[in-house]
Amino acid sequence: MALIEILTQYWPKILDGAGTTLLLTGMGAVFAAIFAPLLALIRAHGSALAQAPVRLYISFIRGTPILAQLFLVFYGSGQFRPELQSLGLWHFFRDPFNCAVLVFAINSCAYQSEIMRGGIQSVAPGEIEAARAIGMSRLQVLRRVIFPHAYRNAWPALGNEVILLMKASALASVVTVFDLMGQTRLIFSRTFDFSAYFWAAVLYLTITACFVFVWRTIERRLSRHMLGRSPKGAL
Repeated sequence: MALIEILTQYWPKILDGAGTTLLLTGMGAVFAAIFAPLLALIRAHGSALAQAPVRLYISFIRGTPILAQLFLVFYGSGQFRPELQSLGLWHFFRDPFNCAVLVFAINSCAYQSEIMRGGIQSVAPGEIEAARAIGMSRLQVLRRVIFPHAYRNAWPALGNEVILLMKASALASVVTVFDLMGQTRLIFSRTFDFSAYFWAAVLYLTITACFVFVWRTIERRLSRHMLGRSPKGAL
């Protein structure tokens, strides 16, 4: 089957798979972003006792393949079906899409937490002391000083993490989620034409390029107050 014929005949399935990939990536990244700041604060300023479980969680996630984590949740949950049914959770875990989102959120949260920890620790102590000196509460210091600076510093690395998560989402096809890679594998099984993978690669590249453009636009807006500044003597 010709290269163009694959696209013209199966483009609805390819686009449907791309939509599923974007949904998986977006939901995983957003859910991770909700919890990552709290874990980053614990890692940066928490007591040794509070840090211990967070360290264990991050070490486990970063030290094991995301595919293994996906198998543990999707296939492992079946071993606890009676318990999950009694808790009313089996309906959630029986759906491969839900399991994939959960795994991607847990995985990305570990990485985002470490990125945010670096961003928090990069905030100048003088700025925090100045905020406290003018009477800001601890919550105000976090909201107006620490987190704005931390996100600005960590923004490029967070963008890289989302891109890596999107590419890792291709593994969801292994547990029968028909994302972009899942649909591509289905098309190939029907046509035995490798050009299906070519179009999938092109679409992944297009999505990544669009994401990078949007992310860098936001980064420039976050750093617009720094534009034009240069050290003394610099050209």
